[in-house]
Amino acid sequence: MDPEAFLDLANQVTKLKMYPYFDLAHAALCCLAVREDLSSGSQPFSRKHPLSLWVSSMLVIFSGGILGNLLLGEPIIAPLKANNQLLLSSIVWYLIFYSPFDVGFKFFKFLPVKVVCAALKEIYRAKKVHDGVVHASKIYPSAYVIMIIVGAVKGNGPGFVKILERLCRGVWTPSAVEFLAPNFSTKACLLASLIYVIDKQSDIITAPASIVHFGIVLFFVYFKLSSMLLGITDPFVPFENLFCAIFMGGLVDVFQETFYGKPKTEEAEAEKPKSE
Repeated sequence: MDPEAFLDLANQVTKLKMYPYFDLAHAALCCLAVREDLSSGSQPFSRKHPLSLWVSSMLVIFSGGILGNLLLGEPIIAPLKANNQLLLSSIVWYLIFYSPFDVGFKFFKFLPVKVVCAALKEIYRAKKVHDGVVHASKIYPSAYVIMIIVGAVKGNGPGFVKILERLCRGVWTPSAVEFLAPNFSTKACLLASLIYVIDKQSDIITAPASIVHFGIVLFFVYFKLSSMLLGITDPFVPFENLFCAIFMGGLVDVFQETFYGKPKTEEAEAEKPKSE
């Protein structure tokens, strides 16, 4: 592709407006995630607790803005001030949970539609990460860690509110803390935030900002669609395993176990008779 045409395409992607199509795709996938989390109990729960279901769904949809504002000391309900986005999200929520014959759920669950929505949402995610980094840099110009955290939270808010969202539906799952087992989206958002911070706060990256943003968009879309269509797992896992083996005590534990045997606590646990 001609460099000028590529740059023009990158500029067009940077200037894309998120409402209504990208917001619709984001809301649809968030509501699908809530419904799938309810599993077989989604229909009885939706009939018995519509308010709880709506609150939990809106919390997931607007989680990035809510958490970002909470971290930056701004009004946490400010993301709900956009009436058009709130109305669109509520319509999508209603279609997925209450449409006749479940046509809304079946439509958004249809693979080609879901693939398109996933691609649009990844573009939306990259935009949110970028906006989070930019917004945090205006409040804390030299706090690079804060910029990275806010960008990651805005990009993958649903992952960080999973406990609270489930609690709104009467379920307490403390093991669902995102920090215990961060998913690929969280790791990708952290990496994207880091790249945005390096691009904006230093001269290490010489490419235009629109090219950097377009590259992150392609990265998000590629791995999301690969996960959906090809079943590709988290590409960060091999690097994480290598890092943990070298720097987080993995090799030391192997050497210790090889030459000194298992720690006494583990041996004692192994020698305990199993209860019938």
